[in-house]
Amino acid sequence: MKTLRFLFSLFSGLTAVLSLQAAATLKIDARTEVIFFEREKFTDVKDGFSETPAGRDAILAQIRDYLVSQAKWYVPEGQKLTVTITDVDLAGDFEPGRNPRMDDVRIIRDIYPPKISLAFKLVDADGQEIKHGTRDLTDLMFMSKLAMNPNDPLRYEENLLDDWLRADFTRVK
Repeated sequence: MKTLRFLFSLFSGLTAVLSLQAAATLKIDARTEVIFFEREKFTDVKDGFSETPAGRDAILAQIRDYLVSQAKWYVPEGQKLTVTITDVDLAGDFEPGRNPRMDDVRIIRDIYPPKISLAFKLVDADGQEIKHGTRDLTDLMFMSKLAMNPNDPLRYEENLLDDWLRADFTRVK
């Protein structure tokens, strides 16, 4: 029993250290902040036919990390972009009744386009607003676009975010 408690405390300690490292890594580029407003109410952020909080959080973390990594090419030093994501509807859907073994397989069809709703604000170093707005991103032709990483399960949502950044911001040299 003592060994089990020791292993649990060791695991908990390691988890805390790794979480702090991950948080520190994300804060290296403080030019972009991503907030998920009422994530529990998002249309479709399921990791299977039945949504799990851990799966939803993992998917949203991947979206946040991607947006932070790409926004650095559009937000100059000294400025800050705050993005509040208000809804996500992932490309594809889970189709029950196809086959019991496929209940957790997301079927990608053009009738299930990706959608992301967001609000954003860009401010300068003094906190003065440069630009703001709301966007409802969707791409009805998402299946006809070339994906940089065809094995990435969020490639369609990442393409949406890339298109939005290119449309609303100028690339930093």
